[in-house]
This record gives sequence, structure tokens and C-alpha cells, in this order.
Amino acid sequence: MKRKAIKIKESVDKQRAIYIDQTNYKLIYNYLTQDPRHIDKFRFISSIILEGLRNTEVYDKEGFDTQTKGVTAMKFFKGQENDRIYCKEYSHRGKTFIVVVCELLEKKKTTRLTEREKNIIKKVASYDYEF
Repeated sequence: MKRKAIKIKESVDKQRAIYIDQTNYKLIYNYLTQDPRHIDKFRFISSIILEGLRNTEVYDKEGFDTQTKGVTAMKFFKGQENDRIYCKEYSHRGKTFIVVVCELLEKKKTTRLTEREKNIIKKVASYDYEF
């Protein structure tokens, strides 16, 4: 069954867009709005994505095998709370690059991927979206 995603931001040239998983929207929205630092960091990471820039300190691939290719993470406050929002990247109709904000993980404790993180990444990789 396809999941629904809501468009929240788009680049000026409409070649890149950020969507949010409709099912997890409330949880992610509450996280982002509970602290002004969270929303500021989200806006910063979103602008990097929409401008087509690369900054692996705040947004990078998280897939660890061929099945989880295309899963990425927005990294919030590394060395502090170390929260993550796991995302899935798509190329829509070959011309629009889409990042879907999918799952929130608060307080990642290790530099390696634990079974907890791997399970979330696998879950995100299994999502199929309707745009």
C-alpha cells in the first residue's frame, strides 16, 4: 500500500522538493516546533537540499546495503542530542528530485548503526509513496 506524503517546500526552479510522511507528520512537526533550534536546523538542512548542495555533517546517506539505498538522514546537533530524521530520496518522473521526511529518531547514542537504527532504516526503505 502506498503511503501519502505532503509537499512542504520546493526549490525556486521546481527541480527539488521536500515532502513529509503524512502518517508521521504530527510527531515530526511536534519535534520541530518544540524548540526554536530544531526548526532553525530543519530550515538550514532543507535549504542545502533545495539548493542542491552537499554537507555530510547535516545530511547524508544512511543506507547500509543495496536494499536500503536511497535512505538518508537529517542530522540534528551531532555531539549533543544527536537526533535524526530519516528520509527517502526519489527521482520523480526523471526530472524532480524529492526528499521525503519519514521517521524521527531522538537521541542517537553511538557513531555506529545499532539494530534499532538499522530497523528504522529498513522500514523507511520499504516505504512507497504517492505524490
